[in-house]
Amino acid sequence: MLTAIVLCFAFALVFTLFGKHLRGRITYLTSLLPLSLFIYFLGLQNSLSSGGEFLSIYPWISSLGIDLSFRLDGLSQIFTLIITGIGFTVFLYAAEYLRGHPFLDRFYGYLLMFMGSMLGLVLSDNLITLFIFWELTSISSFFLIGFNHRDQKARKAALTALVITGGGGLFMLLGFVLMGMVAGTYSISEIVLMKSLFSDSIYLGLIVLALFAGAFTKSAQFPFHFWLPDAMRAPTPISTYLHSATMVKAGVYLLARFSPLFDGEIYWNEALILFGTITFIYGAAQSIFKTDLKAILAYTTIAALGIMVMLIGIGTSAAIYALLVFICVHALYKAGLFLVVGSIDKICGTRDITKIRGLRNTSVVLFVAALLAAISSAGLIPTIGYHGKHLIYSSVMESGAWGIGLLVLTIAASILLLCAGLLVGLKPFTGPVSPEVPLQKHTPPAMWITPLLLGLTGLGMGIFYRAPQELLFLPALESLHGGIVSKQMHLWSGTDTLFWLSWGTVLAGIILFVFFRPSHEYSKRDKKFKKFHSRYLLEQGVINVKRTFSFLTHVLQNGYLRYYTAVILTFLIVLISLRMYTGFENGYEFEFALDFTFNELATIIVMVVSILLAVFTTSRVVAVASLGGVGLCICLLFVYFSAPDLAMTQFTIDTLTVVLFVLLLKKLPLYLSKVDTGVNWRDLIISCTFGLLVTIITLEILFTGSVKEISNFYAENAYLLAKGKNVVNVILVDFRGVDTLIEITVLAVSGLGVFSLIRLKMGIDRER
Repeated sequence: MLTAIVLCFAFALVFTLFGKHLRGRITYLTSLLPLSLFIYFLGLQNSLSSGGEFLSIYPWISSLGIDLSFRLDGLSQIFTLIITGIGFTVFLYAAEYLRGHPFLDRFYGYLLMFMGSMLGLVLSDNLITLFIFWELTSISSFFLIGFNHRDQKARKAALTALVITGGGGLFMLLGFVLMGMVAGTYSISEIVLMKSLFSDSIYLGLIVLALFAGAFTKSAQFPFHFWLPDAMRAPTPISTYLHSATMVKAGVYLLARFSPLFDGEIYWNEALILFGTITFIYGAAQSIFKTDLKAILAYTTIAALGIMVMLIGIGTSAAIYALLVFICVHALYKAGLFLVVGSIDKICGTRDITKIRGLRNTSVVLFVAALLAAISSAGLIPTIGYHGKHLIYSSVMESGAWGIGLLVLTIAASILLLCAGLLVGLKPFTGPVSPEVPLQKHTPPAMWITPLLLGLTGLGMGIFYRAPQELLFLPALESLHGGIVSKQMHLWSGTDTLFWLSWGTVLAGIILFVFFRPSHEYSKRDKKFKKFHSRYLLEQGVINVKRTFSFLTHVLQNGYLRYYTAVILTFLIVLISLRMYTGFENGYEFEFALDFTFNELATIIVMVVSILLAVFTTSRVVAVASLGGVGLCICLLFVYFSAPDLAMTQFTIDTLTVVLFVLLLKKLPLYLSKVDTGVNWRDLIISCTFGLLVTIITLEILFTGSVKEISNFYAENAYLLAKGKNVVNVILVDFRGVDTLIEITVLAVSGLGVFSLIRLKMGIDRER
């Protein structure tokens, strides 16, 4: 399993770095990688169908419980076959769709990176590993959505998708960390067996909320659905792969994976049913009012994802079984329709449904592929979509108190989705050819073979349903839910309630399709209500956040160093005062002995005089020199108390600081010309208070003593482990070597930045 993931990233790196040299030679051969992985995972199906699973663990950060552990069971097998199978058709299709594109090599690199990330996501058996691949899917999708980087709308759509899905992922990480704290492990296979432990945890509500944040943002659930239609700015192969078959189902996978753990909790089931229902009703209603073919498919995808989330919320064996079947149903017909739309776009040069018609005369095979996908979307017998629709209706009818209401809403949404599917898969091919749309006579084979292959697969799985049911869906249900279902896939069950509901839905959808006329007027009317859209609310929220932090920046970052220091010290005073109030001892007993040596007494006197001179002088130079005198006195105290290394360090820093201050004062007047009495009193109060608190802390340390374990460890092991006699140097170079390296790197980068700015200024001066 790890080899499959590594292969994807390795080939992605090769295409990203050396793709220009490979372009045109192995364009079609790139599809062999996902095909090979599909065959590999399919070859493991017999073992999985008998109740087995494959587990691989590679130690990584074992001290924190983080390992590269991968598990292939029934649920993850469904997703691996979709990722690699749909990936094969997309790679093959893109070779022709993007033929001659200057960044085709980059496209394949990004797509391979995404495929590897998705495989890692669905195979991960460690929460932290899953999160890493989760974020990698967001990053790779950012590159793919913004692939046409010269298009401003594409760049904005990519950034929106990254912010929404990445932000949800960060909240999800919080939930993962809490789950690890509660369970004592990050292993997913172990965590899902600890239902009672999580039910009694005080973190249950927060964990569920964090998981919802990650899943809802990734799977475009209300109110985070708006990024998905915007992402249709990406080329059609990307929309096919990311937004119909794979990435948008990552949130569904996450919810399904943890459904055994949280099923039955009020935080879980009711929330998923509510948000899933709102999402699929909204998506279905919006889909028929769009005129762009990809926009129609985008909103039907939102609706389908809402149905999946609703099924997880219902949580019965029948609902989970319907979910597993519908995941495959949706991947096949939606990917097929997307590929058909891409071909139509190439043939007609437009995706406007009001202008396209009559394509059956010039693209017969493409029409057959579109028709197969459309009837699967409609749930017509004998396609796999027929089985999916029946299982959904059956599970909704058995959902208890929600049953009747959910059934009515599901039927209404199905009617709208059926109409939308026919609008995409049938309407462009019927009627006379439009004179305003010039047609391209030749359609490359790859652009009709791939959607036809998906359509035939859906048809074959519908007719020969027993094989996928026994080998794929029932083992997945067993690995996930552990239950059995009474109503399984069938081609004929008699004229029962489901029969009449199914054909009633088909008849109503066809009637709506016949009498409904797509128009741009619907989009214009929708814009009047934009203030109620979640996208508008989010944009306004971002604007308000920018304004708030702009105000805070102008207040807090006003350019006065004295103000910055006062704010920092005030914060420390409050923080230390709270700590003193809650945990400091009351009262100290000290005996002060006046046994100073002459050198120590003279040094202290010089220090006090220097401090007073620095405070009361009106000369900047004298103040700096006085502060330098204070630093030198501290150096002498270090020498008196046997710390010559600290004395030398302090001497070097103090001398350098004084020199820098003097150089900075070169451009300023020698004397202070303006004195603000109020500011001086403020600074005096803050300084005295902070000094008093530092004194109290010092007394507290002297009174309570200090813990010596760490110091003793370094002292005992500095020479034994690092062969160094200077403990401080050994700590910096060996024990804290990584920290020191990072500090050096930061200083080097800062130095390069300063040097670049100096060079830039010199360049401007030379031009002048």
